[in-house]
Amino acid sequence: MSSLPDMSRLPFELLLALRYLRPKRTFVSIITLISIVGVMLGVAVLIIVISVMSGFDHDLREKVFGFNAHLKVFSRGQTMENYALVANAVGSNRNVKGVAPFVMGQVLLETQPTSGQARVFAPILRGVDPQAEARVSVLPSSLVAGKFEFGHHGLIVGSAFADPENMNLRVGDRVSVYSPEDLKKMRASHGKDGERAVLPEDYEIRGIFNVGYNEFDASIVITSLEDAQALYDLEDSDSVHGLMVALHDPYQAQRAAAELEAALGGEFRVTTWMEDSPLMMAVMVEKNVMLYILFFIVIVAAFGITCTLITFIVMKTREIGLMKALGASNGQVMWVFLGQSLIVSVLGVAVGLGLGLLALAYRNEFLFAMRRFTGFELFPAKIYGFSELPALIVPGDIAIICGGSLIICLLAAAFPARHASKLNPVEALRHE
Repeated sequence: MSSLPDMSRLPFELLLALRYLRPKRTFVSIITLISIVGVMLGVAVLIIVISVMSGFDHDLREKVFGFNAHLKVFSRGQTMENYALVANAVGSNRNVKGVAPFVMGQVLLETQPTSGQARVFAPILRGVDPQAEARVSVLPSSLVAGKFEFGHHGLIVGSAFADPENMNLRVGDRVSVYSPEDLKKMRASHGKDGERAVLPEDYEIRGIFNVGYNEFDASIVITSLEDAQALYDLEDSDSVHGLMVALHDPYQAQRAAAELEAALGGEFRVTTWMEDSPLMMAVMVEKNVMLYILFFIVIVAAFGITCTLITFIVMKTREIGLMKALGASNGQVMWVFLGQSLIVSVLGVAVGLGLGLLALAYRNEFLFAMRRFTGFELFPAKIYGFSELPALIVPGDIAIICGGSLIICLLAAAFPARHASKLNPVEALRHE
């Protein structure tokens, strides 16, 4: 016996819809094929773009959360005094995972090469407590050269900052660091009697870190808390610029910030990663906007299904009249054409899903090939901070895209299908 399924067991409406979709060398068949391709491309583009945006958002958060804390606590004054007492109060909150002090500000750094011209840059200097830093960031475990040890006047710099094309630094090199206070003193004494030069502090490169995010690796240098306090004239060893706070759940940052502000009182303010990293919020907003915008591709493709059905109904007016004359109900006639649209939509969505997942699997190979053949970098690491194009396939997003596309296509077919079901059999046969 044949193993093929018995087509006669299918519902009348679906059986007739399949018969109408048999490939024929007609204009309607070409339009049907174009409709399938339109839905396929719309779904594929949506899956690719939304998955890339999700991956970019996920990887960006991992990089930022790994280097910057989820919360920062500042004093309403210029500096925070007796930071240990504040850190104990912050650490007692149930949401807090770790607390570490910091001193942060911009400095002027000048290299001391053995030959050639010195290079000058103004990075952000961050003073940290080596013992406490591991509780709030991945910095101690991100070194690619040297050790996470500062000693006296030691610096740890990012890999992009130390790159030969940038500052050309290696472990053991020495640099000069001018603090804002040094520059103020030089400016105040400029042009006056007894003008004197303010000598910078000499620092030694003790390590090079790579946290995987170009913005941090290229513009931030790390030193000990004591050296940073001296650079910024914080005479009291218990004075810092603020505290970095790591949470068990970063997405509870706003609630934890409100609790901490209430516990610490009005003398302190707490900022969240959403305030400190507007780029991450921008990525979240862009992802939602892109989802709405790109759904219009599917809507345009759905109009192709509408046009196909309208053309097909005009061509099959006589057959519709015969079905109605033989006793077919309005609902049965309507479901014949809705079934036809459903088959086209499911086929387009399924092929689009496969195409989108395939493109995501080979996305970086495509970028590398484009870079090799054209010499143009489509995803520059210096701009986006990532060496490869990230992507994250979220089942919920895939379900929304596929389900939404299917609903849009069925809605697009509803009007012509309903019109076909309302045809008067006598009028249909007479005009035919």
